[in-house]
Amino acid sequence: MTKRLVILVSGRGSNLQSILAACRSGQIPDTQVVAVISNRPSARALALAMAAGIPALTVDHRDYGTRTEFDVALQKQIDEYAPDIVALAGFMRQLTPAFVQHYEGKLLNVHPSLLPAFPGLHTHAQALRQGVCWHGASVHFVTAELDAGPVIIQAAVAVLPADDEQSLATRVLDAEHRIYPQALAWLVSGRVTYAAGRTQWREPPQTATREAIAPSLESSP
Repeated sequence: MTKRLVILVSGRGSNLQSILAACRSGQIPDTQVVAVISNRPSARALALAMAAGIPALTVDHRDYGTRTEFDVALQKQIDEYAPDIVALAGFMRQLTPAFVQHYEGKLLNVHPSLLPAFPGLHTHAQALRQGVCWHGASVHFVTAELDAGPVIIQAAVAVLPADDEQSLATRVLDAEHRIYPQALAWLVSGRVTYAAGRTQWREPPQTATREAIAPSLESSP
């Protein structure tokens, strides 16, 4: 049975592109992106969705007085498409606990750091300021606490002596484009699930690349 995927975006949509390509190629099996929704009418990702023939919708956060009101409207729009999975792909809004609970176990996010290091914004600047040797990206289940949900997969990217925020961000984004489709493929196939606040593996993968992509196995059975 084909899984229905709704993607939430706020910006240019590069992770959206990688997910769409993975659905077309079959890397994410038996999955259809049924809607792309943005909180920003000017988000370039909406044009990418329209070009792919996918409903592209806006729920503008500026039209609502509180985060709760916005999340209620957003949830209503999402639920019209009856998704099996909701993926945050550069969606720049902190979600309320009620919203997160409504999609528990099927709400994913990609974050540009090796969580739990550097939650929140400006992760590349934080990494450079702290002088770490490794930075990277994480795909995780979303929970009520910001960027604190259990990790599914991470990509570690070396911090080079000549790096600035832009050069580091470029390599981390490239890693995001690879690990997000992989995490979605595992979720769709049932290899990974969310239960009791933890990532649960039916069959822990053994994955490695030159950027040291590795699954989170802390909660493997």
